[in-house]
Amino acid sequence: MSSALSDLCRYPIVQAPMAGGASCPQLAAAVSEAGGLGFLAAGYKTADGMYQEVTQLRGLTGRPFGVNLFMPQPGTADPAAVGVYMQQLAGEATWYETPLGDPDSGRDDGYEAKLAILLDDPVPVVSFTFGCPPAYVFKSFAKAGTFTIVTVTTPDEALAAHQAGAQAVCVQGVEAGGHQGTHRDDPAADGSGIGLLTLIELVRETVPLPVIAAGGLMRGSQIAAALACGASAGQLGTAFLVCPESGANALHKQAMTNPLFVRTELTRAFSGRPARGLVNRFMREHGPYAPAAYPEVHHLTGGLRKAAAKAGDPQGMALWAGQGHRLARELPAGRLVEVLAAEVDAARAASALGGAR
Repeated sequence: MSSALSDLCRYPIVQAPMAGGASCPQLAAAVSEAGGLGFLAAGYKTADGMYQEVTQLRGLTGRPFGVNLFMPQPGTADPAAVGVYMQQLAGEATWYETPLGDPDSGRDDGYEAKLAILLDDPVPVVSFTFGCPPAYVFKSFAKAGTFTIVTVTTPDEALAAHQAGAQAVCVQGVEAGGHQGTHRDDPAADGSGIGLLTLIELVRETVPLPVIAAGGLMRGSQIAAALACGASAGQLGTAFLVCPESGANALHKQAMTNPLFVRTELTRAFSGRPARGLVNRFMREHGPYAPAAYPEVHHLTGGLRKAAAKAGDPQGMALWAGQGHRLARELPAGRLVEVLAAEVDAARAASALGGAR
């Protein structure tokens, strides 16, 4: 583990920032207290909501933690395509007895206000998803003593992050659950993501930055494999989603190992941006028709997703999950960190023993 990351966490284990409620203060605190690096997800929070969660987390742990921000999106969606998708979803609105959301609501997620809060009252780590901030942002955080990370899905994105001044990159393989953190939402590139271990190698050949590996990691032996490829730590989301401290909906947690949901796919059905989730009815029926329109589709389907959860219907929910979801273990978050760390050590010891023969 790089010296910078080792100052932040005892073990090379990072809890992924899962927007939508899973990455709550209780989960982040439990991970940090156990020696990992816990994260809050501020992408869908208001600036005040983020501040309140940071305050709550500080009351639960004195250990380092991170806050993740979504980069503002350019707003280039085709209104006509969004309108056609609204018609496609009319039957869902009738079925769940809830109106579709306003696709043009909430474009300003308070990004600048969140930056101001995090610079005025610094946290140990800030990461960025869906893009890379300009250099002055990284300089401001460096002056405040905040360690900065940018999520990347290609070597070119890693190079852009390095040139802008990021201190580390979170390398996200195509296996990862939830949204792909691509900096440019190109529909022509859907499904063409790079596998995690290959991507680690490519990024390390491109930039001299610490690499945090994300994408389908569920066991310590998998983290060890990423470390062997040159990563400094592994970032896990799906593995922590099922923990009792996670704020994820109970139906979402149960679906991880439910035999009804046997595979994952990348889809734009729920948000308009490619995201990996368990294949359910909503994804099958609407995924092929969903436009590249984030956050318009996210706002459009928000009420439907909530209504499906309220009705106890996982077939209408966004069940974000990585490819390793069947390996989920319903352990307390602190215990999971300890188990993962022991598995990492065991895998490394076995590898060293094998190499010595």
